[in-house]
Amino acid sequence: MATLIKVCGMTEAENIRNVEQLGVDMIGFIFYPKSPRCLCEMPEYLPTHAKRVGVFVNENKENILMYADRFSLDYIQLHGTESPEYCRSLQSHGLRLIKVFSISHLKDLLATSSYNGLCDYYLFDTKTPCYGGSGNQFDWNLLYRYSAPTPFLLSGGINPYSAKSIKEFRHSRFAGIDLNSRFETAPGIKDTERIETFLRELKESSI
Repeated sequence: MATLIKVCGMTEAENIRNVEQLGVDMIGFIFYPKSPRCLCEMPEYLPTHAKRVGVFVNENKENILMYADRFSLDYIQLHGTESPEYCRSLQSHGLRLIKVFSISHLKDLLATSSYNGLCDYYLFDTKTPCYGGSGNQFDWNLLYRYSAPTPFLLSGGINPYSAKSIKEFRHSRFAGIDLNSRFETAPGIKDTERIETFLRELKESSI
């Protein structure tokens, strides 16, 4: 099963290096000051093989362009209420975008229609009262009603025991998964062994 693996919310150089060596495809860095996983300063090591994803919440365009240049970001992930026009403006600067949509009901999927053609990926997460993950999984069955052309990543509550359910989930636009809080020893610090075991089980379950 060709599934993109994104590990989000990393902060420490050696932890970043160790996770990248597991062969993940994307590593996310959160630039939202209210997040406990906010990357406040440049780590001594940044990924050289995994794609670098910068995560922002309703940030102004000038700051995003600054971070994109300073950290050589491959993707910009927008986790707020950013408009299609805002996405188009970032896209005009050559940035590749991942737009997050919080899902709890079927109507939440309808919001994606205005962003078609403006994003490289959507990321579907569990709806919460505030920005950021809840560690809980939404009803993935809702996504069988999703028929837009943009591929998507699954987030929200994916944990070390999710390999079987990920394997069983089938959708023509399903591109990969996003791992975060359920694979941590502390906010921003990932448990490398836990991720390695999960990836091995995910691979074995797909044979």
